[in-house]
Amino acid sequence: MSMLTPPGMGGKYRITGDRYPRMSRPRSRRRLVFASFGSVMALGLVGWGTLQLIDVFSGDSGDQKVRAANGTGECERGDKGPAENNAKSGRGDSGQGGQGGHGGRTGGKLPKPSQITVNVYNATTRSGLAKDTAEELEKRGFKIGKVGNAPAQYDKKVKSPGILLGAPGAGDGAFNVLGTQLNGAQTKNDARDGKDIDLIIGNGFKDLVKQKDADKALTALAKPSPTPSGTPCH
Repeated sequence: MSMLTPPGMGGKYRITGDRYPRMSRPRSRRRLVFASFGSVMALGLVGWGTLQLIDVFSGDSGDQKVRAANGTGECERGDKGPAENNAKSGRGDSGQGGQGGHGGRTGGKLPKPSQITVNVYNATTRSGLAKDTAEELEKRGFKIGKVGNAPAQYDKKVKSPGILLGAPGAGDGAFNVLGTQLNGAQTKNDARDGKDIDLIIGNGFKDLVKQKDADKALTALAKPSPTPSGTPCH
């Protein structure tokens, strides 16, 4: 019997040789967790790298989207330009809506304020409004014609800040110039033959545009910004 065999044990429990058997240590669960986590991270990095490569090699589609958003010549739209749309809808120079009729002006020679005769009518219940407005317009260079209460068809019936009323030819520039003095004014044509314009002050009227802002608007009308060569599309 070997001296390594514990006392009282023999037979199949007998240990032969002069060394104790090596006992293997149990595997650590922590190592397994770290190994699993590392594998997941490695797979994630591989997937992210693959997506980056796909984006690089498919960059043309993104470039096309950018060009479309910037409105290059390669992008087409089915609808018409702003000028054509305004012409069809009647807005801008000769329409009944709009901001003083000067929003759609894109060029052409504009009349000076001294070349425009304005009749100022008060369609509100506030007394002296037509007189005060006419005096201020005169200071800004406009010629003043008639001043008084609005005709019966407009008296106390205008909810907007005002109406610019004139012959169809007024849309060639007079509406635009006078419209810079009053925000929110509507434009409307009638059958008159003269070139004078009626400014009918409505209930929404607060005050004329500040003169410095009106002057800036007149300068912008005289020198409109160039139209972009490309038309944006969606």
